[in-house]
Amino acid sequence: MTSYASATPGADPEVSRLCELIDQHAVVRGRVTLSSGKEADYYVDLRRVTLHHEAAPLVGRVMLKMLDAAGIDYSAVGGLTMGADPVGTAMLHAASAQGRGLDAFVVRKAAKSYGMGRQVEGPSIEGRKVVVLEDTSTTGGSALQAVEGVRAAGGDVQAVAVIVDRDTGAKEKIEAEAGVPCFYAYSKQDLGLE
Repeated sequence: MTSYASATPGADPEVSRLCELIDQHAVVRGRVTLSSGKEADYYVDLRRVTLHHEAAPLVGRVMLKMLDAAGIDYSAVGGLTMGADPVGTAMLHAASAQGRGLDAFVVRKAAKSYGMGRQVEGPSIEGRKVVVLEDTSTTGGSALQAVEGVRAAGGDVQAVAVIVDRDTGAKEKIEAEAGVPCFYAYSKQDLGLE
């Protein structure tokens, strides 16, 4: 498995700079318990990057470049709220700056019991080609939950895209269970987390 960063070593200064910012701001070294319940010697808190003034625009541009390089056709991006929200927003703004029309959406953990009763918020994704996003994934559970919600809302999932892959089997699980490719911009090796 090759990350987008290792497939384009030194070729793109934005990819290199975002990697530096992830290392500086998001990687927390030390024993932690992950949301999956598993323990690790480091934690990658990507909201420290996806909500950072310099890093967020880079997130949008790097994720667009990665999906473009993979030849993925899509018109909307989003995922399970909270981790995916700033990633989708960064991509929406980056695409807009390039003159591209890209919508973002948010997937709730469950449909609302009031109002419109939707699980997927934002512009309609019914009949549209979409990419499900996640900032990082350990088990693939959040991405798979988002895929399920998107499909129930009529979205045609083309791929899952993640900023950092922890190399814990999430990519393989997502591809096996969702039946779509899973791409990631950075591996734990790219961040020196072996």
